[in-house]
Amino acid sequence: MGQEGLVNIETETEMSGSIHSKGVLTLTGYLGSMFAQDKPLCFNARVTFEQLYEGVEGDSASSAELYALISSLAEVPINQALAVTGSVNQNGEIQPIGGVTEKVEGFFGVCQARGLTGEQGVIIPAQNIDNLMLNQEVVQAVEKGLFHIYGITRVEQGVEILTQITAGEMDNEGNYPEGTVFDLVNRKLTAYAQGLTGFYK
Repeated sequence: MGQEGLVNIETETEMSGSIHSKGVLTLTGYLGSMFAQDKPLCFNARVTFEQLYEGVEGDSASSAELYALISSLAEVPINQALAVTGSVNQNGEIQPIGGVTEKVEGFFGVCQARGLTGEQGVIIPAQNIDNLMLNQEVVQAVEKGLFHIYGITRVEQGVEILTQITAGEMDNEGNYPEGTVFDLVNRKLTAYAQGLTGFYK
């Protein structure tokens, strides 16, 4: 509960480039449009790349940061066997990124070294699918169902792949279907807003 909103620790410690900082700030715009139409957005959250001691730049991780935040607010775990890359805008649209082939092959290499389980894979922007030039090992693993590549266009799709729970669509009254991920987020943010109002009475 709080009023600071989303704080990027890398920015606060001057380890974040302007593009990365912009990507994190964009997340507040998305949360506001989805959950703050009938109440103030009252929360404190910190995002950071743990044990990163060099600067970070780019917005390719902004969707992953948003999934982590949504997971925390909803108290719903996300599948750690899946890697995520992709920029996100304030409307929740997943935007293309650079170096997609290298990112997919890099994560595949880690999974292969640890042992392919058939559950591992990557979530990438759908617009980047045509850019993929994957080596034969990755292609064969995908064909055998040992590794998966999900191309998505919206945050909601990523939420559902990562949690295996329906994200939820807002109705005309500003509510989400009960039990959906966004319903859980909305309930938490509503409780924060009500709690903060009561605290300062």
